[in-house]
Amino acid sequence: MTDNKTTLGLMTLVLLVIASMIGAGVFTTSGFAMADLGGPMPVLAAWVVGGCLAVCGAMSYGALARLRPDSGGEYLYLSRIIHPLAGFIAGWISLLAGFTGAIAVAAISLEAYLQPVLPPGSLPDKTIATLVICSAALLHGLQVRQGALIQNLVVILKLILIIGFILIGWFRLGTNQVPAAGLHVETAGTGLVSLSAFAVTLMWVSFSYSGFNAAIYVAGEARGAARSVPRAMILATLIVMLLYLLLNALFVLAPEAEAIAGRGDVAAVAAQVLGGDWLAGLVRGIIILALYTSVSAMIMAGPRVYARMADDGLLPLCLGYRQAAPGMATALQALLAVLVVWTTGLRELLSYLGMTLSISAAATVCSLFVLVARMPETRSSLPGYPWAPLIYVSFTFLFVVLAALRTPVQLLAALLTILSGVVVYFVFNRQH
Repeated sequence: MTDNKTTLGLMTLVLLVIASMIGAGVFTTSGFAMADLGGPMPVLAAWVVGGCLAVCGAMSYGALARLRPDSGGEYLYLSRIIHPLAGFIAGWISLLAGFTGAIAVAAISLEAYLQPVLPPGSLPDKTIATLVICSAALLHGLQVRQGALIQNLVVILKLILIIGFILIGWFRLGTNQVPAAGLHVETAGTGLVSLSAFAVTLMWVSFSYSGFNAAIYVAGEARGAARSVPRAMILATLIVMLLYLLLNALFVLAPEAEAIAGRGDVAAVAAQVLGGDWLAGLVRGIIILALYTSVSAMIMAGPRVYARMADDGLLPLCLGYRQAAPGMATALQALLAVLVVWTTGLRELLSYLGMTLSISAAATVCSLFVLVARMPETRSSLPGYPWAPLIYVSFTFLFVVLAALRTPVQLLAALLTILSGVVVYFVFNRQH
């Protein structure tokens, strides 16, 4: 793997992180959150808290990338710093949840937004989601440079369209062109909110922010990775946090609360209220583009983890790097994501992914404390240390516990995922 070692620059890394973050979650979460929290202000508060935690997480992962600038993500850090078993479990979570489940969520959501504009019955259910995954796998499974270039162009277009929608929406709100908006803002829910309900919402929100660490998965292919990867994650996370707040304020303040509570297409409902059919159509196009780039970014990043695990002998060797792009690992990623598409639903996936990924990310950030204890001379060169990782880990575990008390089945699913990773690790080690 020599010809692709310095393929990816800072701009590509920033756009990769943005593409990984802006996917299904931001366009679906606030409708479900409104049903649980009862008002716009608690929903927006969840997006603020989630964004602050994501920034702390980006700073923490940036410190890890500064000290160990190579591809592999959580698997690399936990296996090298803690124990190979810890790394394998993190990689296993990436395989089942972090990428496979998240790709499925984005593909299912894309199909839900695209189907209404197609002739009724033109394609069987799940077909569009399957085609989206397969096309992204072809894009990134063969060539690194060309796939990154195409993705960059599409992500830039996506950002331009999102910013355009934000400007139009806030202009209409500011000029009172949305009749119900003024009353809705003034009477926005301010009552007491259940802490456990807020924690569950934060798990959904954390899934929307979960791509903040995407650059670490391709760090071994980045130019000046020790500097560019941390910068890319922090810069992209701040940009996305701002966009999320502006978008979700429109989603929850423009329509009446009853119109969006419990709905997965909250963005389309808000756009219809703000500008009618033409703006709803534009937003539908933005969402489809955003979801496709999310699928593309995750299919670009995820297989790098499995390839690294295969090179270390923890997965079949055929999944390792044999050329510039990890083709077999990319094919496996696409196959698993398609299987999830055909077997699960959207809301269940959102809750499961939020909790499982939060546990994995918090455990990875914990490894930073171990690494700095071994290399105390590096402490002064890590911006935000130790406060950023302390805040991230403490609040992440707190909200995981609160969410588990409200929906224990999601914690059980996360623990079963971890346990299955332990079993596979020992079985595979015994065979090899």
